[in-house]
Amino acid sequence: MSGSSAALQPPADAAKPVRHPDAPAPGELLGAHYEHCFGCGGGQPHGLHLEARAGEGVSLTAEFTVQAAHQGAPGLAHGGLLATALDETLGSLNWLLRTIAVTGRLETDFVRPVPVGTTLHLQAEVVAVAGRKIYCTATGRIGGPEGPVAVRADALFIEVKVDHFIDHGRTEEIRAAMDDPDQVRRARAFEVNP
Repeated sequence: MSGSSAALQPPADAAKPVRHPDAPAPGELLGAHYEHCFGCGGGQPHGLHLEARAGEGVSLTAEFTVQAAHQGAPGLAHGGLLATALDETLGSLNWLLRTIAVTGRLETDFVRPVPVGTTLHLQAEVVAVAGRKIYCTATGRIGGPEGPVAVRADALFIEVKVDHFIDHGRTEEIRAAMDDPDQVRRARAFEVNP
């Protein structure tokens, strides 16, 4: 987080992040937190269908393949879509903390173009926690997990109560998520940044 703005620098008294004892095991696929999430849900035909796996500590890896529907310039991924992939990946970290949090700030650097058909390999980690603030960073590489950096981001997530989604979400989607008979899916719909 060295090149990010002051708002993304953890305060001196910030704590090291602690992986929740009930967090998924390293290597475990996290799955979609909500079927209709543009980032990870299978119910979005043109969504990213991003797949994240728990890593060691409070880290994870994720990947998605850029489709033709994701382009901005001819044959290249749209920058906003790449920022969405970073945001989704960073938001998934909250599942390892077992905290409900939303994006407060996201700063993205676009380093090189990402062509359609490319799989973007993402790595993310929480670097510090200070009260309700969660500081994290992510990097996206092309050509493999050790390939050249294409995008990177630093972010600040803010812990919220589930009421945040109930108070601000569209009633029909909130009701459908809360009425889901699958208890795990019902809880996960509100676990990470939507």
